[in-house]
Amino acid sequence: MKLISSNKTDTNRVELVIEIDGETFMKAVNAVYKKQVKSITIPGFRKGKAPRSIIEREYGEGVFYDDALKEVYPAAIAEAAAEAGIEMVKDNIDVDVEKAGKDGVIFKAVVTVEPEVEIEGYKGLTYKPMSVEITDEDVDKEIQRVLDRNSRLVKVEDREAQPGDTAVIDFKGLLDGVAFEGGTAENYSLVLGSGSFIPGFEEQVAGHKTGEEFTIDVTFPEDYQEETLKGKAVQFEIKLHEIKTKEIPELDDDYVKDISEFDTVEAYKSDLREKLEKDRQEEAESDKERQLADKLRELMKAEVPEAMYNNQVDNLVDDFAMHFRSHGIEFAMHLRSQGIDLRTYMQYTGLTEEKLRETYHDRAVSQVEVRLALKKIAALEGIKATDEDVEKKYAELAENYSVEVDRVKAVFPASDIAADLNVEKALELVKEAAVAAGE
Repeated sequence: MKLISSNKTDTNRVELVIEIDGETFMKAVNAVYKKQVKSITIPGFRKGKAPRSIIEREYGEGVFYDDALKEVYPAAIAEAAAEAGIEMVKDNIDVDVEKAGKDGVIFKAVVTVEPEVEIEGYKGLTYKPMSVEITDEDVDKEIQRVLDRNSRLVKVEDREAQPGDTAVIDFKGLLDGVAFEGGTAENYSLVLGSGSFIPGFEEQVAGHKTGEEFTIDVTFPEDYQEETLKGKAVQFEIKLHEIKTKEIPELDDDYVKDISEFDTVEAYKSDLREKLEKDRQEEAESDKERQLADKLRELMKAEVPEAMYNNQVDNLVDDFAMHFRSHGIEFAMHLRSQGIDLRTYMQYTGLTEEKLRETYHDRAVSQVEVRLALKKIAALEGIKATDEDVEKKYAELAENYSVEVDRVKAVFPASDIAADLNVEKALELVKEAAVAAGE
C-alpha cells in the first residue's frame, strides 16, 4: 500500500488517495477466483474446473476485480489512515476507483474521522460533594429490603387482591370480541402494582377475590409496538385462581444466624453499616465523576460526527443483548412456566430495538463527548500509557475473565488498551485537580 495524498474535503471528512501494487492485487484476484470457480460453468470444462484465464477470456479480464477490491480495501484504507495520522470513525466510506489491473490499483476513499477538539480550563473544576453519612434509618431500610427478599408467598383466602399481592390468573384478550394473538395465558403470576402489563390492567385485577371470573376494559398505548393493537380498546376475560401475599420474616438472632456468618442482630447491623458506607463512598465518587464529566462536555468545543453517536448506541445495544442472552434461557423458562412466551412479554412491555436505541441515545452522546474531551486532555498533558501499563491491564483483564493473557491480547489490540488507559489517566488528573464546592 502507498498513500499518495490525504486531503480534508469537509468537516470530519478526509479523502485518501491510495495505491495498491499489482502483485498484492493479483493475489487478491486469484483468491477470489479460487472461491468462485466452484460455481462457474464454462463449455468444455467440468463445473468448477475452468482455468482463470479461460473464465477471464469468457467474461472479461476484470470479472473478479470488484470482489478482489473488496478484499484489499479495508486493510489498505486502515494503513493509509494510520500513515496520514487520522483516526477513522466507523461510517460509510465513499470509494472511487481510478484504475485497476495487473499493474495495481489506485483509488480514492473518503472517510469520516474524529473531530478536532478544543478544551481549556479543565483544572480546578468545582463539584458538590455528596454526603457519605450512613444513618440508622439507612441501615433499617436496607434490613427491610433484605427481609423482603427473603420473604415467602402465602395464599390469601379471606380478602380481595390488593397492590403488592401476586395474583395467579388466566386471561384472554379480545379485540371486537375476537381473541388476538399473544393475548392469552393460563396460571400467570402477576405482581399487582409492578407495572408489568399495560396501564389499567393490574389496577382492575385488584379488588377481586379468589375464584372470581370477570372482564376488564383497557386501552393499548398509542405507541404500542404491535400495529393492530395501537390505541385499541380491548377487553380481557380474567379468572382469578389464587391471591398470594408476602410473609416477611422476623429479624432476630436466629434469623441472622440463618442468613449470615453472624450470631447477633447487632453484629449483623454493624457489618451492614460498614458495607453501606463503602457503597456510599463509591456512589459519591461516581457522582463526582458525573459532575466533572458534565463540566468537561460544556468546556469542550468540537463538531462531533453523528456516526460516533450512532456507533456508541450500537455498542450499548450490543451490551444489552449480550447481557440478555446470558440470562435469556433462565428468563425464557420463567416466562414459559407462567404460560406466556417471550414475544408476548416484549409486546406487553413495549420493548423494541428502536426504543432501546432511543433510551440509550443520550447516554451514548455523553460517553462519546466525555471520551473526546479526555483524549484531548491526555494529548495536552502528554499522558501516554507505557508498555508496562498495557501489560498490567492485560493481566487484570485475563484475571477478570478467567482466561489466558494471550487470549485477551487476541481480542483487545494493545493500541485500544493504551487509548483506554490514557483516558483513565486524564480523568484521574481532572479529579485530582477538582475542588469541592465551599472549600
